Amino acid sequence: MAIDALYKSYFQKSKVFLYPLLGIKLGSPVVPEQTYLSWDGYLTPEDIKLIAIYPKRTDQVHKNFEKTVILKHERLCDYVELNETQNILTFDYNDLKDDYQKMADGKYSQMDPQIKRKILNHFDKTNGSYTYMESYLFPERFFSLYASLLGVDESFLRSVGELCSKPDLEKENLTATVSNLENKKILG
Repeated sequence: MAIDALYKSYFQKSKVFLYPLLGIKLGSPVVPEQTYLSWDGYLTPEDIKLIAIYPKRTDQVHKNFEKTVILKHERLCDYVELNETQNILTFDYNDLKDDYQKMADGKYSQMDPQIKRKILNHFDKTNGSYTYMESYLFPERFFSLYASLLGVDESFLRSVGELCSKPDLEKENLTATVSNLENKKILG
């Protein structure tokens, strides 16, 4: 699919650049409602974590997926009951500190090529998201197209070096309060 317009509204950078690194296949039966880089009062981007809000469900598909995939995930470091309908799961990215920092700084094209490929492979090649992600991670062949869409000189975009905006740290910050801290479940 060709890019013929640019995203005008904000999208969670943590969801498209970090969540795919969990290796959980697109279309899995359980997906987070939202993801974040920080959690007000608990975690900052410097903690190198991905915070994900998952819905609480009691159906067997969800229970099996949670038991066999989520709760056994090597990156999972914290599981907190947020309220009656949601859980917060925190995933550790300290082993990918440099790439995490590049993502947090909006330097997507500078991430390790293997990490970029893993992110890109998360997306379905027949979906438009794949092409957009490819342009963000491997912008070289897209500078001309974006310059045309934006009405700017290609040399300007090349000097910027990136085709996707930086994460908005306010929007990437979870501001929820745990309803009952005594129910906090800490893993590991």
